[in-house]
Amino acid sequence: MEANTSPFKAVVQIILGSSSIARRTILSEMGYEFTIMTADIDEKCIRKDKPEDLVIALAEAKADAIISKLQTINHQEKDDEQTILIAADTAEAILQRIPIGDYVKDAEPTVLITCDQVVVCEGMVREKPSSKEEARQYLKDYSGSHASTVGSVLVTNLKTGFRKGEWDRVEIYFHEIPDEIIEKLIEEGIVLNVAGGLIIEHPLILPFVKQVVGTTDSVMGLPKALTEKLLREAL
Repeated sequence: MEANTSPFKAVVQIILGSSSIARRTILSEMGYEFTIMTADIDEKCIRKDKPEDLVIALAEAKADAIISKLQTINHQEKDDEQTILIAADTAEAILQRIPIGDYVKDAEPTVLITCDQVVVCEGMVREKPSSKEEARQYLKDYSGSHASTVGSVLVTNLKTGFRKGEWDRVEIYFHEIPDEIIEKLIEEGIVLNVAGGLIIEHPLILPFVKQVVGTTDSVMGLPKALTEKLLREAL
């Protein structure tokens, strides 16, 4: 079933726990409306030996941080509006809130989607480049070679507490990438903000992509099929 025919779409609220423009675009393409909330965690504090374990652990840490933020917001609002809630229709007022906690058992389900991604090249895990020099070296390493993206999607039903995450891997093979193309990408700066400095959909790099074994949406950070699968399971 296509995403735009999903029977639960009209009765679910979605929070996307990411500031990624690509992930926003993909989720919109899937036909979902959503709000954005970021985790703001120190990702470098979380380390795992395997890239698959790392991206799942980071997605879980992001979810935990966002849930903590939501609980804080709800507690503050509850304290600030206690008098108003007593005077109003309490059940209806509660239904307008993001459903965190036992007091919203009749509310619409809200699901939180968190993600993470790394690039693996020559056996090394690469996250966002820390400098232009590092980004330049990353891109040079891909030239005439190949890399893998390993990304995770974690869906948490904030009403029931159900949580499930899975990872997806895509293999990407490149033609030789001219130095002038690499320098243009570095100068533009976008590659500094993505895992491994890798944006295969970028018009400058796309002509030098030889083969993609997997889906482009997964490389962009949000595999549609996996996300839809996890949403269905969560609901």
